[in-house]
Amino acid sequence: MKRSALLFPLAVWLFAAVCSPLALAQAPAQIPGLTGYAPAVAAAPAGGPVRGASYVVDPTHTFVNYEMGHYGTTTNRGRFSTKDGSVKIDTAGQGGRIDIVMDMSSINTGVDLLNRHVQSKDFFNVADFPTARFTADRIDFNGDKVADVPGMLTLMGKTLPIVLKANRFNCYMNPLINRQVCGGDFETTIERSQWGLTWGLAFGFEDKVRLLVQVEAINLAATP
Repeated sequence: MKRSALLFPLAVWLFAAVCSPLALAQAPAQIPGLTGYAPAVAAAPAGGPVRGASYVVDPTHTFVNYEMGHYGTTTNRGRFSTKDGSVKIDTAGQGGRIDIVMDMSSINTGVDLLNRHVQSKDFFNVADFPTARFTADRIDFNGDKVADVPGMLTLMGKTLPIVLKANRFNCYMNPLINRQVCGGDFETTIERSQWGLTWGLAFGFEDKVRLLVQVEAINLAATP
């Protein structure tokens, strides 16, 4: 994670530049392709993840959303931001490693009172467990696209296996930063009680929680 810790702030700046022409115009000269204004052209396809490449997770396009049934009627939803993340593709281009840290204090349900409740000891106990983590030593491909990622989710101090299934996956060349970006939408369903999240189970809050994960990661090499 040391390399990721150094590159992660740069990833944030790169995508801030996408949204800010001024930031793009002030790009450091030592970063290829990041000087001046980028042409107004569409992003181009970029095949699959590059063999042996290292990617830094883009926090502005990477979030974990959850859905939990509420008294058998509606669905409670919330979202967490990511704090740090890296992806390393193996030299064969058919596997790799993933390490993503989530900021549990960033939860947003859309309701301030509910935000405070789910941060409390009744739910995620953010004071004692400020982060969650997903790690994987395996990435399963279907051709040049990620199909699923078996890994380990650490939440509330407990680490258990989950499998993230890809609903969509793609890589493209971002014309503004001249970098390949890969990512997709993934999902899994967990039983929260396995991680010690038992509040409300006796009176209408469901145990099963659907996790919807969107991820984009930047290959910091100028060309794939």
